[in-house]
Amino acid sequence: MEFKGKNVLLVDDSIVRGTTSREIVEMARSAGANKVFFASAAPPVRFPNVYGIDMPTHRELIASGRDVEQIAKEIGVDGLVYQDLSDLEQSLRDINPKIGQFDSSCFNGQYVTGDIDEAYLESLFHANEAVKRQQQAALDD
Repeated sequence: MEFKGKNVLLVDDSIVRGTTSREIVEMARSAGANKVFFASAAPPVRFPNVYGIDMPTHRELIASGRDVEQIAKEIGVDGLVYQDLSDLEQSLRDINPKIGQFDSSCFNGQYVTGDIDEAYLESLFHANEAVKRQQQAALDD
């Protein structure tokens, strides 16, 4: 009843695969929202974090290879706004001017170690797919 006939702005910390965002948008529409807009407190996650965080591969990230309009269409919203990376980094520098460098690789693809390239990301994808196949085979047995 709260959304019926209203324009709604949904805010989330980030959009990674888009699955949760899509489901939330569908719930808002089912509740009668007239238009649904979405704001992400993070920039588009276009690249995997390869430094120990269990994160989807680049092919699983909704923002990989898509612009904002394409992502909006994928999650079913009338409009989509992302946090700007330079504004995010500047806000953190305003809090702590001693910060010299950020690892923003999942947003900009610039890995601080300098040794991550498309071939490496592809190898991660294929390794992940092999693990999924092994897990599925174990379940099927």
